[in-house]
Amino acid sequence: MDEKPSLRTLLTMLEQNNLLTRIEKEADPNLVIASIMAELDGRPVMIEKVKGHSMPVVAGICSDRDYFALGLNTKKQDLLQKLSGAFQSTKRPPIVDDAVCKEKIYSNPNLDDLPILTHFTGDGGPYITAGVAVVKDQDLGQNMCFHRLMKIGRKKMVARIVKNRGTDTALKNAGGELPIAICIGAPLHVLLAAACSPPLGHDEALIAQGLDKTPLVRCETSDILIPAYTEIVIEGRITDEMTNEGPFVDLTQTPDLIRQQQVVEVDAITTRSDPIYQALLPSSQEHKLLMGMPKEPSIYTKVNSAVKATNVVITTGGCSWLHGIVQIEKHKEDDGKIAIEKAFEGHGSMKNCIVVDTDIDIYDEKDVEWALATRFQASKDLVIKTAQPGSSLDPSGIHEEGKKSLTDKMGLDATIPFGVKKEMFKKVEFSRVDISKYLGD
Repeated sequence: MDEKPSLRTLLTMLEQNNLLTRIEKEADPNLVIASIMAELDGRPVMIEKVKGHSMPVVAGICSDRDYFALGLNTKKQDLLQKLSGAFQSTKRPPIVDDAVCKEKIYSNPNLDDLPILTHFTGDGGPYITAGVAVVKDQDLGQNMCFHRLMKIGRKKMVARIVKNRGTDTALKNAGGELPIAICIGAPLHVLLAAACSPPLGHDEALIAQGLDKTPLVRCETSDILIPAYTEIVIEGRITDEMTNEGPFVDLTQTPDLIRQQQVVEVDAITTRSDPIYQALLPSSQEHKLLMGMPKEPSIYTKVNSAVKATNVVITTGGCSWLHGIVQIEKHKEDDGKIAIEKAFEGHGSMKNCIVVDTDIDIYDEKDVEWALATRFQASKDLVIKTAQPGSSLDPSGIHEEGKKSLTDKMGLDATIPFGVKKEMFKKVEFSRVDISKYLGD
């Protein structure tokens, strides 16, 4: 099979661009590797020697939009359009009979063989954080997503499963145990597709295929179809056994709640002949981008249904989940406020939203703040929405057991006021000069 696209292809590209850091000294998967990842946050890193294990650990490949652009063969400013286009893709991935993820098959699996990391001292245990989970709903078809998985034994993990989303719905429809496959070290575009939240019944593999080639192969112990170019696949079943999941430090760099969650029994593990274990540091830039970036197309689509949107960014300063910036072409006075309302519809967990004009670089936080400083008046341009459904990740929100978290939301219209001389609200640029004429040798 053609090696592209895969994790290894991306690692080669990163190394060719001097973007991959290699750590040759041995490091402990208990707390130490996570600390190394934290020190190098925002940079791809490979830990070549892992204490007690034969396989290396790689992380940070999704920690910058430039890495996504490199892996998807596009420009950073075009990522939104590429992902939005993939949402509309209807081309099904090809199914192959064999794949590199099955070069080794372990029918008597042991999770201790994997370098599963413990990230923080107070964690509930070692966690798989970069595993793409694939389940098959008997009514809705396959679903691909992320679940954090806490190892609790040689063949047992506990999965954080959010109510009323894909896996939870599939579990209810199954009426009992549900087969699951956890893909570790999947291609970059598969990670991005799995992080998306399309409507129930929309197979994320279609999004992946819309981004790049995504051949699928059938699991050994179930009829689940998994990405063929995966380094490690854990096959198992979600059971009705319940146990505590957590503590786990989540997106906001604060501990999430401890919950009773369902246990996964492991039936088999398949790997490449020389597998690479992929890890994702909780609350890191990588975690934030994979959470926030896939929400941008849904915001863009909602805003575009009412006003002309040109770009959307979920900001890292807002934990890549709670804050967003929307860029619009303003044609009517109330376009900014309409964009705010639609943006909140496009991402229900968003807490604060800023709307700017097309001359503002939404990737530059200083430029966005300049727009707020020069174009925003609170008495006219501020939208406040109280006690709205929000995110359970926001520690300042109102959280009650069994109820949707509530929060206050704020929208700031930082667009140029309608009907004014726009020249008064735009930066004056200096004339360009060939500075080499004025510098010494």
